[in-house]
Amino acid sequence: MGADTLSRTFAALADPTRRAILERLVDGDATVNEIAEPFEITLQAVSKHLKVLEAAGLVSKGRDGQHRRCHAEGTSLDPAICWLDENRQQWEDRLDRLGDHLRQIQRSTTHPTRKKDQ
Repeated sequence: MGADTLSRTFAALADPTRRAILERLVDGDATVNEIAEPFEITLQAVSKHLKVLEAAGLVSKGRDGQHRRCHAEGTSLDPAICWLDENRQQWEDRLDRLGDHLRQIQRSTTHPTRKKDQ
């Protein structure tokens, strides 16, 4: 997954309304009207959020008879999850090294080495 795709994914997920829409679609496909129902925003605003999610590859639209239904693309988050996992491991390693360093400092200040009198 390229940096631009990751950026679009994280930008799409940065908005709480879009995350809520995506969570709703994980439960099953829905029309724009069904998605908009619990929100106190216009249908046009919901459509704009859906376009952002679509551009990020997180949502797709299809026809079901006369209705256009939205669908969550479950595997589209996999590259972002992999990126997060890789970076989490790096940060955990860094924090482990920092913890080791702090413990060394604490030991040296708690038990200073005595110098012999000359």
